[in-house]
Amino acid sequence: MELIFPSELLDLASERLGGCVLAANDDFFAEKENLIKAAEPVFIAGKYTDRGKWMDGWESRRKRVPGYDWAIVRLGAPGVVKRVAVDTSFFTGNYPEHCSIEGCEAPVNARFEQLDSWIELLPKSSLQGDTKNTFEVGLHRRFTHVRLNIFPDGGIARLRVFGTVLPDWKKFGTEVDLAAAESGGLVVESSDRHYGNPMNLIMPGRAADMSDGWETRRRRGPGHDWAELRLAAEGIVRRIEVDTSHFKGNYPDSCSLEVSDTGEEGSWRELLPQTKLQAHTQHVFRKELSDAEPLPARFARFNIFPDGGVSRLRLFGSLTETGRIEAGLHALNAAGAHAATQDFLRCCGSTSWATRMADVRPFSNIDELEEAAERVWALCSREDWLEAFAAHPKIGQRSEGQWPRQEQAQASDTTPEIQAAMARANQQYEAKFGYIFIICASGKTAPEILENLEQRLAHDPDNEIYHAAEQQQLITHLRLRKLLSE
Repeated sequence: MELIFPSELLDLASERLGGCVLAANDDFFAEKENLIKAAEPVFIAGKYTDRGKWMDGWESRRKRVPGYDWAIVRLGAPGVVKRVAVDTSFFTGNYPEHCSIEGCEAPVNARFEQLDSWIELLPKSSLQGDTKNTFEVGLHRRFTHVRLNIFPDGGIARLRVFGTVLPDWKKFGTEVDLAAAESGGLVVESSDRHYGNPMNLIMPGRAADMSDGWETRRRRGPGHDWAELRLAAEGIVRRIEVDTSHFKGNYPDSCSLEVSDTGEEGSWRELLPQTKLQAHTQHVFRKELSDAEPLPARFARFNIFPDGGVSRLRLFGSLTETGRIEAGLHALNAAGAHAATQDFLRCCGSTSWATRMADVRPFSNIDELEEAAERVWALCSREDWLEAFAAHPKIGQRSEGQWPRQEQAQASDTTPEIQAAMARANQQYEAKFGYIFIICASGKTAPEILENLEQRLAHDPDNEIYHAAEQQQLITHLRLRKLLSE
């Protein structure tokens, strides 16, 4: 059961990952479900059904009226689409002349009639018969569904939607399989894949048979086999499952696991020492890790000694703070423009700033995000700054927002005398400058804030607004990190 995929990309639509063809307007000659089969298409000469020639793909009848045919696929894992392959293998005189592909983001249980707001992934493009027609996609957006349109009719053997998984981390519990394909894990390298692809290790569910696992050839020299994984995000692995189901005379004698935060040589540290395995068994290693030092893992190297077959590898754990920020950044990059703008407005109340930040995505790391936040803030007008200031509660004023409450928590614990003095100074500040007093209050006590407020009351208006803008920028940086790590 070989998985076909470009390097570092998964087929998000594959039935192996949980993909499903929700609907097609016509699949008279060949069923729509064939579109996302993991196996490569085949041709059987002389095989017919009561509707015509049997074909391993999706095939609609000959269209005698204007229009086109379509099929809607719910992706097995939501993600960013980088490349699509529209495979017309064995369709020679009955393939469509053209196709196009659209995508949308919707709840996993949405019916196909409820799907809307389709966005073009691939414009109407020419197809060749009996060919794996491959197209690059340049849109950095998260999608859960795709719609394949064919013009005007005909047959498609397979639809491959290659991309990177972007799960909704908020739907995961406290423990997540950091290696799983549906979480965003990926096998990036291996010593050998003679009998089975190492990507099978991280596919959903239990293996169907030996072909559904990773199996290496018999090693005739020194050394051992291994597979290197890039985890979905940085985390702490607390439970390991090594499943040798179906491998009875060809399972590895033993295994070990190393982890690294960078994947560079010299950074690998042993998490599970070399441990004996059994045939056709689901091994669980938890006690072996309980006394180990927690090691932040972004990469994992699974070693088998000396060779053999393993059907599944699970690495259960929790995200580190770095991992949560990384996952949050990926989600922010791939969100729709409106959703991203709303997220940015939580960090800074300037509509102009939030809209521009949504427009300049994606960001490769947190430093790039923060640099962009400063650059865009500097380009904003005085009116934009005032709009951001107005989104804050007054210092000392009770707020309904979680972040303002957290930021002013230390300042709230004070005496009635300090509270009264702060209220008077706030009134003087607003009367002089025309906007509320802005300060990054995180970690500051009420007396410290009052002292800062009294000092800034002495500023002239042209100078003070820049002080306030600097404080807003500090608040924005803190909130951006909170947004990503939620």
